Amino acid sequence: MVKRLISANSSEMLKMNGKELKQSIKASEGRVVLSENVVVHEPLDGITTSEMAAAFGADMILLNVFDVFNPLILGLYEGEGTLATAKVHNDGKTIKKLRKLVGRPIGVNLEPVDPNADMLEDRLEIPEGRMASERTLQEAEKLGFNFVVLTGNPGTGVTNEQIAKNIVTAKKVFSGLVIAGKMHGAGVDEAVVSEKAVEQFLEAGADVILVPAVGTVPGFDETELKKIVKLVHQSGALVMSTIGTSQEGSGSSFIQDIAIRNKICGVDIQHIGDAAWGIQSPIENIFALSKAIRGERHAIVRMSRSINR
Repeated sequence: MVKRLISANSSEMLKMNGKELKQSIKASEGRVVLSENVVVHEPLDGITTSEMAAAFGADMILLNVFDVFNPLILGLYEGEGTLATAKVHNDGKTIKKLRKLVGRPIGVNLEPVDPNADMLEDRLEIPEGRMASERTLQEAEKLGFNFVVLTGNPGTGVTNEQIAKNIVTAKKVFSGLVIAGKMHGAGVDEAVVSEKAVEQFLEAGADVILVPAVGTVPGFDETELKKIVKLVHQSGALVMSTIGTSQEGSGSSFIQDIAIRNKICGVDIQHIGDAAWGIQSPIENIFALSKAIRGERHAIVRMSRSINR
């Protein structure tokens, strides 16, 4: 058995494989906080955005806009806190170094882009190292990521069908946790979430189903979320609710309301996105989310627990 994630030391978290991490999240009973960070925007005073998120209570860190073929994280190396000074490090140590600094499981967004998607807006072209494929998933494994998230940023043309295909690939070549689903439309003319898509993701082998948080996508309410949570849990998988619509910057009272509503629906992980500042959520909102779903005691302990334990 493993220790629940909200009470685990860094040394215990970072030893977990995908199966153990999933069990640790499940044992935390809906109290896990995941913070998404953009890694190629300049952080504060030469430290990484991930360090700031961890300091304010995130249990898991998700890297956005990270190119697995060109590893670049501003603030990770001494003297590389700006785009002008930061360098690509191809020695395979980038993610291991970040894990050592933050003491948290680290994941990466990989986007299952569908070139034939029926778009609602102009497509945003992204480099190969950010797209989901067998090559990028294999590289994520080599770099030492603890989990991958198969989802789409705005306008990239990610479809549910393509997500399902990439889940199958991920389960073959990646040993960590596989999280999959859409936070918003990603520019595509299709339902953001549906029971049919969820069933496809489960059949493909996803460990965690990603859904929009109630209150972030028009028309997706508690009734629909509860149905999906029940379906997913019956299949032995977990659910992550996501705030990925820039509402991560809507103020702590909004974040607290969203957090409680989604916890009532039974989600296992609560994600808070990066769009408010363009790099991550305001730090006070990470704390507000943490405090709302697990109380001041666990929120403060997570913030205070040394990464050297």
